[in-house]
Amino acid sequence: MYRMNFYESTCFRCSQTVYQVDRVGPLKDFTFFHSGCFKCAVCGTKLTLKTYYNNQHRQEDKEVYCCSHVPKIGPGHLDGSAVGIRSALNVPRSANFVNEQIRGSGKGTFDAEALNIRPHLNGHHNSSNSNNGTQQAHPYQHHYQYGRFDASALHIAHALRATELQKAYNKAREKPIDYYLDKDEQTQLEMKHRKEEDDLYRKFARQREEEDKRMREEFRDEWEKELERLTSRFERELQTKKKRPDEQKVLTLRHQQEREDLEKNMTLRRDKKKESLTRKLLEHERAATAALVEKQSREMLDLINEKRSEYMMAESLYLDDGDGYTEDVLLPYPSQAPIPAPPALSKFEVYNDPVEFADIDQIAISVAQEDQKTFTDLVRQLVGRCGSDIEKARTIFRWITVKNLNTMQFDENLRGDTPMGLLRGIKHGTESYHVLFKRLCSYAGLHCVVIKGYSKSAGYQPGVRFEDNRFRNSWNAVYVAGAWRFVQCNWGARHLVNAKEVPKAGSKGKSDSLRYEYDDHYFLTDPREFIYEFFPLQSEWQLLKNPITLQDFEELPFVRSLFFRYGLYFPDSNTKAVMFTDSTGAATVRIAMPAHMQSSLIFHYNLKFYDSDGDGFDGVSLKRFVMQSVVGNIVAFRVHAPCSGAFLLDIFANAVTPKEYLTGEPMKFKSVCKFKIACEDLQTVMVPLPDCASGEWGPTKATRLFGLVPITHQDALVFAGRELELQFRMSRPLTDFMATLHKNGVEEKRLSKFVSHSVSDDDVVTFVISFPEEGQYGLDIYTRELGGSQSDGSSEKHLLTHCCKYLINSSKRN
Repeated sequence: MYRMNFYESTCFRCSQTVYQVDRVGPLKDFTFFHSGCFKCAVCGTKLTLKTYYNNQHRQEDKEVYCCSHVPKIGPGHLDGSAVGIRSALNVPRSANFVNEQIRGSGKGTFDAEALNIRPHLNGHHNSSNSNNGTQQAHPYQHHYQYGRFDASALHIAHALRATELQKAYNKAREKPIDYYLDKDEQTQLEMKHRKEEDDLYRKFARQREEEDKRMREEFRDEWEKELERLTSRFERELQTKKKRPDEQKVLTLRHQQEREDLEKNMTLRRDKKKESLTRKLLEHERAATAALVEKQSREMLDLINEKRSEYMMAESLYLDDGDGYTEDVLLPYPSQAPIPAPPALSKFEVYNDPVEFADIDQIAISVAQEDQKTFTDLVRQLVGRCGSDIEKARTIFRWITVKNLNTMQFDENLRGDTPMGLLRGIKHGTESYHVLFKRLCSYAGLHCVVIKGYSKSAGYQPGVRFEDNRFRNSWNAVYVAGAWRFVQCNWGARHLVNAKEVPKAGSKGKSDSLRYEYDDHYFLTDPREFIYEFFPLQSEWQLLKNPITLQDFEELPFVRSLFFRYGLYFPDSNTKAVMFTDSTGAATVRIAMPAHMQSSLIFHYNLKFYDSDGDGFDGVSLKRFVMQSVVGNIVAFRVHAPCSGAFLLDIFANAVTPKEYLTGEPMKFKSVCKFKIACEDLQTVMVPLPDCASGEWGPTKATRLFGLVPITHQDALVFAGRELELQFRMSRPLTDFMATLHKNGVEEKRLSKFVSHSVSDDDVVTFVISFPEEGQYGLDIYTRELGGSQSDGSSEKHLLTHCCKYLINSSKRN
């Protein structure tokens, strides 16, 4: 598929410069037209890519015509030269090509080779052959030159490319909103909305003042009554103690203390009631704001759709940017919000790498550095260069995540017509990320809804029931790419990396050193992944073919976005948020890795008591009651509870290259999933594993990161007699091996003399262990890779790094 720079082409009709947003073409012989100049040369009828015709009688005529005025040769006469394919008709008849020729009407033949479209016809074959690194050439490929001309000469280049585009989602490029909706008209509606919003905020302020006044009067009356009661009692008691000054002094001190206690108690009660009242008022204000934004968003969408429809009646709404987008393969964006339904295409089919949005994201970052006084200005700056609905949603999502609204600082006296006044709802707490996203989407002409439900958010632990409002949350669904798709701006927002301080709202500063992090998982998240963390109150907004119940949601494993980013999944259907142990106290969690991640993913874990932060049992770390192993693409965590009760298993992961691991530098691991391990009845006393280095057991890590391939023992668990020999083959240079032996109750130093190793000339490493007594042992193996040469000719040495470990059961019977 070819690309050319058409940004400053010339219009064939008016000879003026034509830019991409207003360009039709390339057409015949790479001619271009302004969309306004794309009319029939005879009658001036407005044309589209579906209704225009070229003069097929004269090749030099590059004009465009309607169907009524396109020049014709005459009735019943159409020969080879008239359609410009005489050279193709001169193809010699050969038996070698008879099956691939397209028969003409008695004048001759022309084939796919003559039309130069064989690459398009054989695209699938070529792609499959290219996988083998070779392609079989046609026996006449180099000397067969009859009738060669390219597909553009027959004006079928667009059709060929359109066919390719139909294989995946069609990211239609639409003309900017400026084409069909005047900025002043949109701003006028926004000003109407702002007045409604001002009225609503004034109403909020009056309600708060009235409630505050009522509460102050209520507590003042109560204070006066209580103080009067206290004083009356004091005066009565004082009358009975007239002739005893010492007792009067005691009564006076007691009265002063009781008055102070009353004042303190009344203040606490007042503050508590005020906090409760403020919370109720805020809930009411949020609901009222959301209802107003819902109404205003509908009105804004109605305005945009009305103007859009009017424009589409007379003009082409879509851009043809030379990549083959044509109107006949596009579905217009719906004017009415479709009913919720599962998307036909997954997120991966819509886009498979955030880098596709690099330019779009940069627009959002740049706009976030500036101030805007109206939503109209803000959204037009964001989506003015976006052609598809996905790009529009993306810039809004990234602007919100970049803006870091949770940490913004606002002036106390913030008017609605100031740059940061746009976000006063965020300042007052009446407008959430989700309501703001919906509002901005309406200005861009996108359907968006706010969904309410439960989420496994901060403070949630696996096994918790959703019985109250603790974990109530909201999120969005936006209609893009032909379907409703989830967006969670709040969870997608991260922080500024390398930022020494958070910039104040409206302030301008250097941004070169800042890198904006965000979580792409929460943009257009697939429903089958989203349901692990979010459960809507309305089941249709699960966007699943088979919706689940709230109990099902509670039982789903507690996973984080990184779980899906690494492509992890649970191979066992019985994997639940709460895993129950068997009678021996054992439970196993298994996680599967995709093939492309097996060589880079490293896992770790932590085990602690469920109801406390305690991570030890009888002075032993609970980590030593978990055996982590990797076999193939499965990483398994087998937990052996040391006592009855509940435990929390937190599993971490990180993707690193062998080179990064071999440096020995500390690595940051992030949680991918958590489980509650419930041991209700323990009939077997479990002993901890030997105190080896943390991480997985078995030789898989040695092969994956060090290229050390086990020859004798491929499993993590080894059964041996009183002696054991382990052998590995080096696939790349390693040096300075070391092995340490561990056994519960025995010092490591005492066991060091029972382990030795040797390296043979054929790169085989042998470890020999002589066990001093029967029992369970752990063997840690360390090594390092021989680095590159230094300037002085010596070799750089990496740090000794843990390579792998074995669990060995030694007994006389083996």
